[in-house]
Amino acid sequence: MRATLTIDNEKLELLMKETKSKSKASAVKVAIDEYLKRKKIEKIKSMKGKLEFSMTADEIRHRER
Repeated sequence: MRATLTIDNEKLELLMKETKSKSKASAVKVAIDEYLKRKKIEKIKSMKGKLEFSMTADEIRHRER
């Protein structure tokens, strides 16, 4: 998908440097991917202690598939 964005030049240059990207589009893609990955991790961490399992971790690891 194509999109037109207005991004501060200094921030975009810093983003390109930090992501080691050669293009602006690539830098933005890396930043978006990293942001989404972190959000998923936060969501998973927020479920800690809220899920109940009938099997122990050892049983899950060693069960036949």
